[in-house]
Amino acid sequence: MVESEGEAACASAVLTPPLSLEGGLAAQLRPANLAQRVLSLFRNVTPGSDLSHFQLPATFNLPKSQLQMYGEGVYCAGEDLLSRCAVGKDSLERLTSVVAWSISTTRPPIFGFAPYNPILGETHHVSWGSSLNVLLEQVSHRPPVSALHATAAGGDVRLVWCQSPVPKFHGASIEAAVRGRRELRLPRHGERYELDCPNLLIRLLPSPSVEWSGDVRVACAESGLEAQLSFCRSKSFLGFGGDARCVRGRIFRSASKEETIYEIDGFWDRTVSIKDVSTGEVSVLYDGQRAIGNLATPAVQDHKGVSPSESAVVWGEVSDALLKKDWERARQAKRRVEDEARKLAKERNENGEVWTPKHFSLSQNKNGEWECWPLEESVPPAPIVVPS
Repeated sequence: MVESEGEAACASAVLTPPLSLEGGLAAQLRPANLAQRVLSLFRNVTPGSDLSHFQLPATFNLPKSQLQMYGEGVYCAGEDLLSRCAVGKDSLERLTSVVAWSISTTRPPIFGFAPYNPILGETHHVSWGSSLNVLLEQVSHRPPVSALHATAAGGDVRLVWCQSPVPKFHGASIEAAVRGRRELRLPRHGERYELDCPNLLIRLLPSPSVEWSGDVRVACAESGLEAQLSFCRSKSFLGFGGDARCVRGRIFRSASKEETIYEIDGFWDRTVSIKDVSTGEVSVLYDGQRAIGNLATPAVQDHKGVSPSESAVVWGEVSDALLKKDWERARQAKRRVEDEARKLAKERNENGEVWTPKHFSLSQNKNGEWECWPLEESVPPAPIVVPS
């Protein structure tokens, strides 16, 4: 019997558990002497170096692409916080829902492991049940730029992201900032929210650790409301001790920044509370255990619909080898993927061809920042599905 292209793609698609608070990859990836191995990688890297194109050995890779990591923050969830953003009775309630949802996209990182750098044109298409369809594409390689488009059933929610990771080595730490634009639109209410995300901070000294840090802004120009959040380490002394999963912030009106409406405080892996400053009432804004405690793994539902450019297919053999701890096979498979991408780029250059994304338009603004917009109004259902 002849194997069809769709069946072949499905057979090579390897999907792994998302990063969650319980079990999953975090429970599997615990090699010995990891801290020493990580420190050895950066002996010849100078402080301030841009690590965007730094190549990790296969033993340090998560069995998934960065596109999958971005997507999982949207389509893997224990409760539907995203849909809740569209049903708030007023703009203030909707903003607080957007803040709660933005916190839920923060997932527990694993020290010493990083996803694959996506190749140009790589895609990732997943549906969360029947309520949300998500499509990602690697729209640029140098610099690395990823685009995301997601639409909810009924058109109540739309996400458009265009972002680029910029990791830098600072001697005793590596800080990876994500630059670009994240937008969440609520068409029924005519509201557009701009969102930041925290930086990933990898500490090598005084003790190896990885954590989210930095300030995050969530703002809606139409309602004149915004929130400021700070992901920080609580009660630390010279880098020692403290809780690295603390999040604090406030909600206020843009026209009167000094007047706080709500205060926000808690831990993104447990609960985050919100306090009404005028009444003193305190309630739970976000419950990490319910949102990201134990997440389902995506699965192929439509074998023929899986694209050859699908991330889980492109890196399928590498992921399979990593899961089996076959490091040499993983190294060779990874090199084949990267060599093929370089070969195609060389052929385009020789033929004078300009590569264009399949699903997004791509441009740079006057400040040199990359911007993209989806070519279609909505994302169709995907062949890969996460049970809702």
